[in-house]
Formats: sequence, structure tokens, C-alpha cells
Amino acid sequence: MTTITIRNNPDRSRFEVLDADAVIGQAAYVDDVGSDQRIFYHTVISEEYGGRGLAGVLAAQALDETVAAGLLIVPVCPYIKKYVGKHPGYAANVLAPTPVHLEFLSASLAHRVRQ
Repeated sequence: MTTITIRNNPDRSRFEVLDADAVIGQAAYVDDVGSDQRIFYHTVISEEYGGRGLAGVLAAQALDETVAAGLLIVPVCPYIKKYVGKHPGYAANVLAPTPVHLEFLSASLAHRVRQ
């Protein structure tokens, strides 16, 4: 039997799903430094782990920890956007993405690539 865990890896700006020590999924984010917003932009689970509900467990933990940290959720990722739409308990903590968010996200990701 495998041991599945979820953790926030702030050094890599993502929540990770692990099977033992192997990363098998992630919900990537960018924190808008100086604001109270976390932009989720990509969620994925390895294909061989699909169909087990891990993406939903990952989303729930990532969003719960984000809210507990006092941050607003900005769902650019289609999966996270769909998830918060199906779970109205997050509504007060969700901020719809704007062009400013998308520009910030694009600049942040471009900066990471250059490093």
C-alpha cells in the first residue's frame, strides 16, 4: 500500500502530492508579494494516479491552507476555478482573475525561467 501525503512546498511555490517521497502531483501558485493574494495557475496529477480523487484532495488542502494563511484565492487554473465553483464555502475568499493578475503571473513565471 502506498503512503499518499500532501504538503506545501513554498520554495517551489506549489502544493505537492507525494507517494512516499515521489512527487506525483501539484497545484502551482504565485503569491502576489505585498498583497494578500495567491494565484493558482496549474494543477496536475500523474496519469498513473488518475481517477483516485487526488486532485480534489490536493485542491481542498491547498485552498484550506491558503485561506488559513489569510490569503485570497485567485483561480487562473481551470481545475481550481471549477473546484471553487463547486464548493461555495470558498466564495468569500475567491477573487476573480483580472488582466492585472494575468500580467503579474506572466511576469513572475518569466522571471523564474530566467533564473
